[in-house]
Amino acid sequence: MELRCEDVSNLAERVLSKGRFRHTLAVADCAEEMARHHGLDPIKARCAGLAHDLAKEIPRGDQVSLSRRWGLLHYPEDEQNSAVLHGPLAAYWLEHYYKVDDADLLAAIANHTLGRPGMSPLEMLVYSADLTERNRVFPKVDILRQSLYDDLEQGTLDCVERTLIYLKQKNNPIHPLTQMTYEDLQRRKNIGTGSENA
Repeated sequence: MELRCEDVSNLAERVLSKGRFRHTLAVADCAEEMARHHGLDPIKARCAGLAHDLAKEIPRGDQVSLSRRWGLLHYPEDEQNSAVLHGPLAAYWLEHYYKVDDADLLAAIANHTLGRPGMSPLEMLVYSADLTERNRVFPKVDILRQSLYDDLEQGTLDCVERTLIYLKQKNNPIHPLTQMTYEDLQRRKNIGTGSENA
């Protein structure tokens, strides 16, 4: 089934707090704008942005229980830091209960928090839009936005690097998928097999 932006927006407004919905709309706007700039499908990008946090406000214990039931726990860190589970949960929910069958769209939703090696342009776009949407205010966010505008892959690498630096500064654990994402994007840039050459 094809996901319609209007339907996802209505669903997000129903299940999310006002503040989270405001962030969701900003991510959708950012994703759509970046998609247009980089020659990607703007409607699909907007839908992914609208859907990315659908499971964010499910109580953490319930997120762990659902992830266990649906087979979504792949690393010890998934359960130790349940804040990373809402993307895979939202994607599973849309695939199995709303019959969404667009694999790239579902992957963009599932992987918007941690990333993954081999991210598609849409996955990179939603990951980065989540970090750089217009309401985000932190040092050098404008530099990240410009980097994403100039080159989606390099901009995403910069976003992942910024996340790793932030986690280290806060003495927070680094999920192996985020570290692997960073190394994969570095490798892709270094050997010249980036998305622009795909």
